[in-house]
Amino acid sequence: MLRCEHKNPTTTKKPLLPPTRRRRRRRRRGAMLHLRNHLLPLLHAASSSSSPLHLTRHRLLSTAARSPFSVEHYLVATCGLTAAHARRASPKLSRLNSASNPDAVLALLSSTGGLSLSRADLAAVVAAEPRLLRARPGTIARRIASLLGAAGLSAPQVGRLLLSGGAAHLAASSDVSPKLAFWVPFLGSFDMFLKILRRCNAILATDVDKVVRPNVALLGECGLGVCDIVQMTQTAAWLLTFNPERLKVVVRRAEELGVPTSSWAFKDAVCTVARNNEGTIAARMEFLRGTLGCSMDKLRSAISRKPSILGFSEKTLRGKIEFLLTKVQLEPEYILQRPVMLTLSLDKRLAPRHYVLQALVEKGLIKNDVDYYSCVCFGNEHFVARYIDRHEDALPGLTDAYAAVHAGKSPAQSLTQHLQTDRYRSDGEATYLLGNQPVRMEDK
Repeated sequence: MLRCEHKNPTTTKKPLLPPTRRRRRRRRRGAMLHLRNHLLPLLHAASSSSSPLHLTRHRLLSTAARSPFSVEHYLVATCGLTAAHARRASPKLSRLNSASNPDAVLALLSSTGGLSLSRADLAAVVAAEPRLLRARPGTIARRIASLLGAAGLSAPQVGRLLLSGGAAHLAASSDVSPKLAFWVPFLGSFDMFLKILRRCNAILATDVDKVVRPNVALLGECGLGVCDIVQMTQTAAWLLTFNPERLKVVVRRAEELGVPTSSWAFKDAVCTVARNNEGTIAARMEFLRGTLGCSMDKLRSAISRKPSILGFSEKTLRGKIEFLLTKVQLEPEYILQRPVMLTLSLDKRLAPRHYVLQALVEKGLIKNDVDYYSCVCFGNEHFVARYIDRHEDALPGLTDAYAAVHAGKSPAQSLTQHLQTDRYRSDGEATYLLGNQPVRMEDK
């Protein structure tokens, strides 16, 4: 005879949740406990202090209770952003529906949180990285604690880091403290690190062990010392963020230009080929060979001394070469032996200095044995002191005219017009020497 067993509904076990949901629930529970332990003291201090954030929030409580939360209004009134910055930042915070989360984040960054960021600094940080306001306060607290502890930074240094572009990495999935532990000693100082971070924010987003260290080792195998690599990093830190295989290709292409790896110019070669693809480099070499009428061997010799000339556009190079050949009347061989001239500004250096020297020679104020290359290589202060200031009485107004051209406020042609007044013209012809090569002066 069949027996029917009835289970007591009060003793029935609940079905187990899937492992993924159980882990998710445990993480949420742990995060809430961590948030309570770390943030409640800070928020209590913020609410009881007379900080700018507290006073602003206190004034807005009644308004916030009557009207829906406005991200743009919050950014202006609480964070101190301008209306224009707030409009640009608000789309990135469209999911915010209350001030509770951003208030907690601002409390951590303000003086009540230990970083001592002023209201102006808070506004700068939020304007640069508005998504910081929607990050989890617990994550921000852990990142700040790690920067103060593991990275060994002081609170003012953490503030400077955020103002220099580090705010974008404060709420990142990975802690940036180990990266700072590499970069700061490698570059020599925290100030140098901030300087490079402003130019290349990617250095904090790049894996140090998988990318940066292998790239440093590769450049070291090419004969570059640590000081050479650091010097290269100051102007081209993005090179160390390349995939190591990509950097190997860049190094190979630099070697193919004929620049010895032991040469100081090898750093320039690596940076130049990294910025330009193989087709562009080949086209510019062919352009230079045709314009200067030289063999490829002589061109490679010039490039080995100054590889960065390949980084200029054909239009820029054409203007400089035409001026040096026609106006200054240089021989192509002279230019090839001094390729650095092709890296100097035509409008701010090559042209104005040529016309100044021309006027001084025609006036008889200097001898005709001036070396043009030396003059264009002088620093601006040296050139002005030697060739302009001491002749101001003979050529009144020359100082102001040259300063305007050098500053880019006036074209070089305006300087030639100034020098070609009746006071400065002479009927005779003059020459000044370029090394051992006499060069005829033109009145144009």
